[in-house]
Amino acid sequence: MTTITDTEFSDIYITPNRKAYIPDNCTPNGLALFEPDDFIQFFEKLERTYDGQNPSYSVLYNGILYRVERSMTIYGLQYCARKMPPEVPGFATLGFVPELRQYLLSLSNAAGLILWSGPTGAGKTTAISSLMKEYLATEGGFAYTIEDPSEMPLDGVYKATNGSLGLCKQTQPIEGDWGSSLKSALRSKPRFIMVGEIRTPDTASEVLRACTSGHLVLSSIHANNVTDAINSVVKYARSTGMTEELAYDLFSRGMLAVMHQTLIGIKNKMPQVSFLFANPDTTQGDQVRAIIKTGKLNLATPIETQKSRLKLGKELFPKLRVQD
Repeated sequence: MTTITDTEFSDIYITPNRKAYIPDNCTPNGLALFEPDDFIQFFEKLERTYDGQNPSYSVLYNGILYRVERSMTIYGLQYCARKMPPEVPGFATLGFVPELRQYLLSLSNAAGLILWSGPTGAGKTTAISSLMKEYLATEGGFAYTIEDPSEMPLDGVYKATNGSLGLCKQTQPIEGDWGSSLKSALRSKPRFIMVGEIRTPDTASEVLRACTSGHLVLSSIHANNVTDAINSVVKYARSTGMTEELAYDLFSRGMLAVMHQTLIGIKNKMPQVSFLFANPDTTQGDQVRAIIKTGKLNLATPIETQKSRLKLGKELFPKLRVQD
């Protein structure tokens, strides 16, 4: 018996004539016809769960969460459902090099923005969800997520290694209003905030304000590279009436890391990552923050320098020596 639950796949595409397709795992982009025995039950669950308004929603089927996109084609309704893992994967299992992984984990006590960028399906949400889980399991504290739809099962209580407890509450935007939802999150006094994706002007402006107010904020954005990710946030924020100068200033003061990720491979996909970090100690001078504040993002040199230092096991931000 072939079931949807027991079959490994990333996405399932259901056409208006109720035919299902999944990646063939033989070619980079090819698909294969998929005829599971429980297709009718799964399809009916997709239809029943739709609220009549939001074409993006989550479906829980046999204990597995699916992120669904419902769209109207010229021949009728089509569904794309992304199959989420039954639990948030450990950060150590995602394929990042040890030096990068250790540095990101070291930011659990910091405040600011960790922005994960890349194309659709590159693993951005998986990365920030896994990192959030690690922070809760290390530091404890209250975490608040805003996602539409929710993808990874983060909600719950965590026993932290420091003897404390962590608590995560997953929420959806209030009537689709990301900006108001983020303002509500800030009033809940969270230590960690995860915004599933920056895709509206209000979200961008509120994320910039949140990351400069003592919180550790994790979010994702569609972008082609590190520089494009920064410019995209600023462009969104400007649409709210915020000046470009203020947007770059807030980003420069609030940034901890900007990551760009793609996946390479066919069946066993691995992350290919570029990154840019700012000094978490804002009392120290920092070239990266200074460049971003100007809005003239000539970042190729610091990106290459940080990549080289991390690979050689050197400190990214050596502490300044005080002269006697």
